[in-house]
Amino acid sequence: MNTTRLHDWHVAAGAKMAPFAGYDMPITYPLGAVEEHNLCRRSVGLFDIDHMGQVEVQGPGADEFVSRLASAKILDMAANDARYSLLLNERGTVIDDLFIYRLKSSWWIVVNASNRLEDLAWFNKHKPAGVSLVDHSDSTYMIAVQGPRAIELLDLCAKDKISAYPRFTSGRTSILGVDCLVGRTGYTGEDGVELFFSAEAAVALWTGLLAAGRKHGIETAAIGLAARDSLRFEAGMPLHGHEISQAIYPLESNFKWACDFDKEFIGKAALEKLQAEGLKRKLVTLDVTGGIPREGFEVQSADGKTIGTVVAGMFCPSVKKMAANALIDPAYAKLGTALKVVIRGAGKDAVVVKRPLYLPTYRR
Repeated sequence: MNTTRLHDWHVAAGAKMAPFAGYDMPITYPLGAVEEHNLCRRSVGLFDIDHMGQVEVQGPGADEFVSRLASAKILDMAANDARYSLLLNERGTVIDDLFIYRLKSSWWIVVNASNRLEDLAWFNKHKPAGVSLVDHSDSTYMIAVQGPRAIELLDLCAKDKISAYPRFTSGRTSILGVDCLVGRTGYTGEDGVELFFSAEAAVALWTGLLAAGRKHGIETAAIGLAARDSLRFEAGMPLHGHEISQAIYPLESNFKWACDFDKEFIGKAALEKLQAEGLKRKLVTLDVTGGIPREGFEVQSADGKTIGTVVAGMFCPSVKKMAANALIDPAYAKLGTALKVVIRGAGKDAVVVKRPLYLPTYRR
């Protein structure tokens, strides 16, 4: 089991630890998952996300190489821009989802921990001569600082004003004396950043941000993976292995917007074929009454016909609802459609509702 450099801090802070993507990670702290979720929505949450991987691509042909791998349009990105994309196989299903940063002379690609080795193998399989591919995952640390007061806190700690960075851009600056690549990105639906810096500085920067919050009267706390899951779920963001995977087409999970059909990318032909044939299932969000829906639970029509399966479900603290994401027959995907989710052998009332449940700040 891998551990991050903050592992001892998490344990000392009373975190409940559990395996995630090959790492022993904090799931909740003594505050509890619901209060951690709410704290991030009202102030500042810190997330240890060093299980994520970082790959740098550069050299002659790097632009075309990254463009062919990424489903999204990326060649129009200016230096310091950041963009979400998918990494697809030839079948058109999702190997991983990525955040791609265009730096001054290279591409910085953030990959998911559980997919890191497979992603690297895929990159190397398709890499042309002359393109350099460097895995910085072990030497680089990654922390997310998220919440409505995150930028306020960071402006007090950084050499340069982080508030001057537009959403979905990046830049380099010093935060509490630590040189950081700062991405104005996140996975919570709130404003904030994701920080990349030398792994040697992990404890100093983490504890320094917590101390700065106390000093300036800005409520700041560590947030575990349970709350991170509910935050992303409410904001309509996918988790690989649930809403997206190598068994799910991005068109099924409403990610056509992340695929630029005006350029060539691996998996495009398969998606065009699927579009022509029509979808056989579609991702919807369900408001569920009478129990907590979980992954794998059966979804039924009002008359008891099996029409799909829950891919993720939980209590959503911001909207105070039990909700599920489910892949179902598109004929039942219209908003307001009454359905059932089978929980402990009984069909519980559910209704198709508008996604996302919580509108991310960058869409307001």
